[in-house]
Amino acid sequence: MRRRAFLATGSLALAGCRPATRAIEGGFTGIGFERGHLLRPASSASQGADPPSPSAGLPNGPPLVTRRVHTLIAGGGVAGLAAARALRQRGMDDFALLELEDSAGGNSRGGTVGGIACPLGAHYLPVPGDHAHEVQHLLEEFGLRQRVAGRWVYDERHLCHSPQERLFFNNEWQDGLLPVQGIDADTLAQYRRFAGQVRAAQAAAPFAMPAFRAGLPASHLALDAITFKTWLDREGLSDPQLRWYLDYSCRDDYGAGIASVSAWAGIHYFASRHGFHAPGDDEGEREGVLTWPEGNAWLTRKLAAPLLEPSGGRLHTGRVVQRIEAGRHGVTVDALNVATQTLERWQAAQCIVALPVFVAARVVVNPPDFLRQAAARIPYAPWLVANLHIHQALHDRPGAPPSWDNVIHGSPGLGYVDASHQRLQSVPGATVLTYYLALGDTPDGRRQLLQQPWSHWRDAILAELSVPHPDLREKLTRIDITRYGHAMAVPVPGMLTLSRLWSQNGTIPSSNGDSLLSIDDQLTPTDGRLRFAHSDWSGYSVFEEAFTRGHAAASAPSRDAGRV
Repeated sequence: MRRRAFLATGSLALAGCRPATRAIEGGFTGIGFERGHLLRPASSASQGADPPSPSAGLPNGPPLVTRRVHTLIAGGGVAGLAAARALRQRGMDDFALLELEDSAGGNSRGGTVGGIACPLGAHYLPVPGDHAHEVQHLLEEFGLRQRVAGRWVYDERHLCHSPQERLFFNNEWQDGLLPVQGIDADTLAQYRRFAGQVRAAQAAAPFAMPAFRAGLPASHLALDAITFKTWLDREGLSDPQLRWYLDYSCRDDYGAGIASVSAWAGIHYFASRHGFHAPGDDEGEREGVLTWPEGNAWLTRKLAAPLLEPSGGRLHTGRVVQRIEAGRHGVTVDALNVATQTLERWQAAQCIVALPVFVAARVVVNPPDFLRQAAARIPYAPWLVANLHIHQALHDRPGAPPSWDNVIHGSPGLGYVDASHQRLQSVPGATVLTYYLALGDTPDGRRQLLQQPWSHWRDAILAELSVPHPDLREKLTRIDITRYGHAMAVPVPGMLTLSRLWSQNGTIPSSNGDSLLSIDDQLTPTDGRLRFAHSDWSGYSVFEEAFTRGHAAASAPSRDAGRV
């Protein structure tokens, strides 16, 4: 999910931080674990049991209502919303989308604190490259991109305004996130060596976003086989500042650091987009970043709008999908209506399963082998997103001015973004700072996220952010915290290769032994009347991967055009 789509192991030692000196309002918000945990088996049955074992808290009696549609979409994150849009583009109106939460958007949802819009998850989207043409078309549809005098131009109101990012390093703020203040010649030399390595990787074989459009060349396979840390060790890239920056970048994009993610993922972070630029390099024109006060919820709300009443009525929120069973003549889906606490049955000719893989394996009856394998292999990074409302601007340390993205060197978290940055206020005032913490490297991170009280996270966040902002406690009015137990798939070694296997339903197509075929109609894992669409199938979580997979799942011609 990256902070655009979403700690080192020792970070949870923050539990002993100094408590707040005065009462600060707040609590857990955004989503709750309760609905998702209804799918936990009443017994100790394994994930993806065959068929799904009874789940605690879910009704087991007959459904009170049965509804029929041609296509049912299970899951209302980015992939599910993209699938719904693709169906509408094809002129297919006979579909419904079931979503667990009270609003669609998945990890790209937003909220308000103190009347100020802010993200609850992903908060930006890099300007997409030509490989992500589905996303480019979406941005054209939303008026964010248009052709002017023969070149594509993005609406400057939605591009991140300057100053974009800064780093608190050596007790002062510096421009950019790569440590540059006071570094020595050896550090600069390693920056330049790594920049050269990224360029060499790009020259050896292309990198793309979404990744499947780069194929799977032998050089990528080799990088996918080892951790990023192992690759850095092998290349002699040991500088502490370089390693901090690379670790931060991986935690920011993948939820886990260089010791966890594959070398392919670490290189892909840079090579698929902007490269890596050492100080003094001629960077040329850097790619833009699209962002909004509410983060990527700006996009998902526009995607969901046509599905809402009174014009649409195809989005059904507050539905816990309990069972998906594909048969010879159609698909049956049972879901709990949270509002009425009754079981609904949906019958469809086909179902697009836009659920996280570990959930899909739990609810699909007789899950195919590739789904079982994926559920057993994909690790997930938990995330915490905290929105801090302050009633007036904070005092600042020397150096670079307040920016959109503000990162503290060596801290457990990933910094914070300012929800008011895009408003270009002449006089700074009340705002919301959105803080991100990835727990993918912490063995018990998910348990702590579930069990630790709100006050634990409040005190840890205050201790961390008070280092550059000692007046934070005085100006803070409340903290709202959103927890994601399974926020994003982590691209550990082997995940790139496995994602291609799963997209081929467990079969590797041959292409003279050097690469796998990567044509678009091979993108969607299928099992009869079921099509699977989620960023999990890419092995990592970003907007472009989720959107492209959802679009592809709904765009392919139906194998059975008949109705149930």
